This record gives sequence, C-alpha cells and structure tokens, in this order.
Amino acid sequence: MPLELLTIKDLQQFKNELIAELKNMLKLYESREPKKLLKTREVCRLLRVSEGTLQNLRRNNTVCFLKIGGILYYPYEDIERLMKRGK
Repeated sequence: MPLELLTIKDLQQFKNELIAELKNMLKLYESREPKKLLKTREVCRLLRVSEGTLQNLRRNNTVCFLKIGGILYYPYEDIERLMKRGK
C-alpha cells in the first residue's frame, strides 16, 4: 500500500472546504419553514409553561389543538400569536 503524506496545505484546504459546507448547511437550516404543528413539550418550552398550564389553556380555548392517535398537536401560528401577546 503506497504511503501518502498530508501537508499543512492539505489540512487547511480541508478545513476551508468543511467550513464552506457547514455554512451552506446552516443557511438551508435557517431558511426552512417552521413546523406547522408542534407537540406538547415543544409548546411548553416555547411558552415557558408547565404541561398543566398548557392543559388550562386548552380548557379555556385559549389555544387550539388537534388530537391525532392520542398525541396532541398545536398549530404553530396559534403558539406564535400567544407568544406575541404575552410580550
């Protein structure tokens, strides 16, 4: 098996290519649309409330939700509206 040597120039080129690729991936991640539906834990984290408080918000019809297969989902737009109203 032939021996290949890596030079500092090779490593710098690799670093630059890796950084460029990571920047492209980050741009793609930032440009994507937010989820349309959020799960309970995600909503609790965004609103900084407990699951009990979120349950009260559901009971008071403050927030809309869907129940699919036993899992509660919340429209992102409603949660965003609540966050803006709370500021």
